[in-house]
Amino acid sequence: MSKNLSKDVLNAINKKTGKGITENSVKKIASGITAETMQDEAELRKLIKQVSEMAKVKVADSTVNDIVKAVKATGMSTANMESLINMMMKK
Repeated sequence: MSKNLSKDVLNAINKKTGKGITENSVKKIASGITAETMQDEAELRKLIKQVSEMAKVKVADSTVNDIVKAVKATGMSTANMESLINMMMKK
């Protein structure tokens, strides 16, 4: 992922949420993500909880369930995350 895209994404997230999420906190979480994480329900739930805590945003159980279902259904991998972020940035 390009550096400019990473900074753009982080800036967009901070602007939308009004939070001060740092690049280092994102890197810390991202460093632990593997392809297996994206397909293991318990690991996905743990990842969602970590991101939620980092952003200081409560995520409803129903939303967590929807995220897990979507990630598992699409076979999302770390390799296609950049294209997902690009789509989100255009909205």
